[in-house]
Amino acid sequence: MSSLHTERQIRPIYDALDSGSHKSALVACNKLLKKHPKNDHLKALKALALTRAQKFEEAIVLCEEVLSTRPTDDGTMNALMHALRHLGRFADLVKLFEDAFKQQPENDEFGRQAFFANVRMGNWKAAQQLANKLNKQFHNDRYVFWGIMCTVLQANDPMTAAEMRNILLKLAHRLITASWKQGEVHPDRLHLHTTILQQLGLHKDARELLDTESGRLLCARNISCDYLRREIMKAGGWQSEEGITAEERVVEKRDRNWLEFVSILDATFLPSADHQLIQLDPLQRVAKTRDLFTKIAEEDGSHDRSAWLGLMELERLCIVREVPSDPSRLLNLLKRYFEIFGDKAACYEDLRPYSDLYSEVLSDWIKFLEGITHIPSSGASLRRSLNAHKLLRYGLSAAQLTVEQESVRAAGLEREYFDALPLGKDIPNLELQPADDLAILAAQVHVNMYALDNAVAHLHNAVVLLEYASKKSPQSYQIHLELVRIYRRLGAPQLALDHYRLLNVKQVQNDTMSHLILSRATNFSLAATGDLAYASQCLEASHIYFSNSQDTSEFIVKAFGTEKYSQIPELVVFEERLDNSLQRDLVKIEHVRLRISHEQITSELVDMELIELKFIFDRLHHDNRDLEVLPNYQPRGQPSFLSQTTLFGNEPAAGWLSIFLKIYIKALSGASDLDLSVEDDKLLVGDRPRPRSNPDAKISLTDRLTVQTADELSELTDDEVALFHYVVELTKWLDPFHNFLRPRVEAAKQPPKSSNSANDGVSENGHGRKPDDTPHITEPPDSILSYFKNARARFTKVVEETRPIYEILHIATLAQEALFLFFVCTKRFKDASVVRINKLGVLVQHIKSLRASVIDIVREIGTQLTKISELEGTADKRRQFVEHCKALQTHSELTHEYVLDVGKRVTDSQKKVLEGVGSGIVRVCKTPM
Repeated sequence: MSSLHTERQIRPIYDALDSGSHKSALVACNKLLKKHPKNDHLKALKALALTRAQKFEEAIVLCEEVLSTRPTDDGTMNALMHALRHLGRFADLVKLFEDAFKQQPENDEFGRQAFFANVRMGNWKAAQQLANKLNKQFHNDRYVFWGIMCTVLQANDPMTAAEMRNILLKLAHRLITASWKQGEVHPDRLHLHTTILQQLGLHKDARELLDTESGRLLCARNISCDYLRREIMKAGGWQSEEGITAEERVVEKRDRNWLEFVSILDATFLPSADHQLIQLDPLQRVAKTRDLFTKIAEEDGSHDRSAWLGLMELERLCIVREVPSDPSRLLNLLKRYFEIFGDKAACYEDLRPYSDLYSEVLSDWIKFLEGITHIPSSGASLRRSLNAHKLLRYGLSAAQLTVEQESVRAAGLEREYFDALPLGKDIPNLELQPADDLAILAAQVHVNMYALDNAVAHLHNAVVLLEYASKKSPQSYQIHLELVRIYRRLGAPQLALDHYRLLNVKQVQNDTMSHLILSRATNFSLAATGDLAYASQCLEASHIYFSNSQDTSEFIVKAFGTEKYSQIPELVVFEERLDNSLQRDLVKIEHVRLRISHEQITSELVDMELIELKFIFDRLHHDNRDLEVLPNYQPRGQPSFLSQTTLFGNEPAAGWLSIFLKIYIKALSGASDLDLSVEDDKLLVGDRPRPRSNPDAKISLTDRLTVQTADELSELTDDEVALFHYVVELTKWLDPFHNFLRPRVEAAKQPPKSSNSANDGVSENGHGRKPDDTPHITEPPDSILSYFKNARARFTKVVEETRPIYEILHIATLAQEALFLFFVCTKRFKDASVVRINKLGVLVQHIKSLRASVIDIVREIGTQLTKISELEGTADKRRQFVEHCKALQTHSELTHEYVLDVGKRVTDSQKKVLEGVGSGIVRVCKTPM
C-alpha cells in the first residue's frame, strides 16, 4: 500500500479506537488484513483493539508477532507501544525501543523512548546507561541529570546492597559536581544536587550550595527546595541560626508559614551548648519565644491561627522537655483559642492534642466547655456548639461512661440535631448539612452503649438516625461509612454494600478504603447461590492496582521529561507501595474464597490462582489502609469507633493474609499439576512482579508453607485457626498421592511415548512412575472429620446463645469453605482411569466415605441456618425493631412509619443473608463440585 492509501484506509480504525468502538476497530482491521496480511501497522492496531476489548491472549500473540519484525516506523511503534502498556508488558516495551534505537542510533526520539521504557520497568541501571549514551551522542545536559537521577534511584532501591548504595551515591555526586553550573536556575536540579549531598551526610557542602545567590533565590521560590533546606539545617546542627532567620521572616515579612514557627520552637529547646548565637538559659529562651508568639497572636487576632497554635505547642513542649511552666497558662490559652476560633470547623482537631495534658486543670476546662450555649441560631453558633460537644466528649472519664449517662447524652445530641436542621434547609443537595456532626456524634454514643452492654437496640437507634441524616445530607461520606460499619455489625451486608457504593469510591481510595466493606467479605457472600455482589466489589476494588501501576509509571516518565526530580522519588515510592499493597492481596484472597464457592473447580482455575497466590506469598507488603478516614469521637482512652465496629475485634492484616495464603496454596497445589519448585516467567497479563529482599524467600516454598507464627495466628478467630489446622491435616494425608500422580518436571519436558512402546513389561501411570510405587494408603486422620463435628457444635452453641448474626455466619461460611477445600484437594482422584491404573481404589473409598460424612454435617448446618432465617424479617422482628427506637419517635420527623420502614429493610437484609448462605450450603451439598 502507498503511504497515502494506507493513511486514508487506516484513519477509520484510529477514529474507532478514539471513540471507544473497539468492535468496529477490530472489524476494520480484519478487513484490511485480508488484503495486506503482512502489514505490521495493521497488526499493531488490531492488537491495541484486542487489548481494549479485554481479549488479552490474542493480543499478546499479535504483539509478539510484530515485535519479532523489529519495526521502526512511527505508526506501528506507537500502536504497539500503547498495546504493550495496556497489557503491562513493559519488558517487551523496552525491547521494542532498544531494538529501534540500535537500528537508528541517530534517532533521538527512539533513544528517549528506550530510556522511558526502562523507567517504566524500574530498570534504573539500564536507564542510567542509556542516558549517558544519549548525552554522549546528542550533547544535552538534560540527559546528564536523567542519568544522575537514575543512579540515585538505583542506590535507594530496596534490592541494592548497602555497600553498593554508597558507591552509587558517590558516583552521582561526582557526576553532578562535574556538570554543575554556577547560577543554575532550575530548582529541581538544585533539589537533586542537595539530596545527594544530604544522603552522603555532606551537610556542610549542602549548606554552602544552598547559601549561594542562586540557591537562596531558588529556595525562596520553590517549596520543595525550601523544605529540604530546613532539613539540612536541622541535620547539620544549625537550628539556632535557622531559628533566628525564621524569627526575622515571621516579624519583618509577616510570614505565617507554620514551618517558620516550628523552626523557632526547635531553636528554643536546643541544649544550651548548641546555642552559639542565643546565649540564654532554657527558661529565658522559652520566655522570649512566648513573648514573640504572644505579640504576633494579639496582632493577628482571628485572622491567623499560627501564633496561637505556636503558643500551645510551646507549653506542650515545656511539659515534654520538663521545663518549669504554669499549668494555668495552657488552660488560659485553650479558653482564649476557643473564644476566638470556636466557630471554626478545625477548632476541635486543633485543641484535642492539648486538652489532656494537665489533669489538675482539666475540671476547669470542662466547666468552661459546659458553659457554652447550645442554641443553633446560626452556622457559627452551631459550629461552636459542635466543637464544645466534641471536646467535652473527648474529656469524659471511664466513670462517666455508663449506659444511663450515655443515653442522656445521645438524647440531647439528637434533639439538637433536629433543632439545627432548619439552618440547612435551603442548601443544594451537593453540599453537607451543617448539623451532620450532631447525628454522627449521637450515633457514636449509641455504638459506645452497645459496646458497654451488647444490647442490639442501641445499633438500631444509630441506623435509624443515620439513615434519616443520610437522606438530608446525601453527600456525607462520614454518615455513609458509619452506616457501612454498623450494618456489617448487625449482619445486614446488602445495606452496608449499598451505602458503600453511594460513596462512589475512585482511584487510589479503593486501596485505602475498601477494607471497610471487604474485610472478611466471605462471611456475607451469597456467591454459592449465584449472587455475585461481593465478588463484583472485589473485582472493582482491584482494578486500581493494574491501571494505577501504569498511570504512576507514566507520571514518572512525565516527571523525567519535565525535569521534576523532586517528585520522582515520591512517585517511585508510591508505585512500590501500590504494587505491593497489603489490601490488594487481602482483596485477592477474598475473591479466591468467593470464586471457588461459585465457579466450577477446573484445572485452569486452579493453576491460574495457584500461580498468582505464589507470587503474592513472596511479596513484602505495605499497609496503605486508611484507619482514620472514619471520624472518632469516642472519649480518650476508649476504643475508637472503628475498633468498636470491627468484626471479632481485629482487622485482617499481614498475619491473616499469610495464613490464608498457606491454606490456599496447600489446597490448590494438591489439585494442580504445576510443581511448586517451578516458577512461571510471566503472568498472562503484566510482567511478573520484581523480586523483593524477603529473607524468608531463601527458604523453599514447601518449608515456608508449614511454618506459622503466634503473631500470624493471633490475627485469626478460633474458627479460622481451626480451618487452618484442618487444611494442614487434610493436605498432609493426601500430599503423598498428589506428588505421586503429579507429572515430574523432567518427564513433563520429554515428548510423549508411543502407545506401542514396550516398557519392560511394566505399565506406567503416564507420569514416569510405576504403580508399584504407590504410597501406602492409610485411613483419613480423625482430625479431618472432627473439624466438621466441632464446627457443627460451635454453630449450635452460638445459635442457642443468640449470638450476633455475623458470628453465626462466620462459623457456617467457614464450614462451607472447608467443604470446598475438600473438593479441591480430592479433585484429582475423581478420574476413574487414574485411580484404576495406580491402584488407588482403597484411597478413593476412604475419600467417598469421608465426603459423605462431611456433606451430611455441612448440610445440617445449612438447613439449620435456613430455619433461623425464617425467624428474621417477620412482623414480630419489625415490631421489636420499632420498640427499640421508641425514644427516637418523640421527634416528629421520625414517624412510626419511617422507623418501621428502616426496620423492615434491616430485618429483610438479615433474613436474606441467612437464607442465602443456608440455601447455598444446601445446594452445594446436593450437587458437590
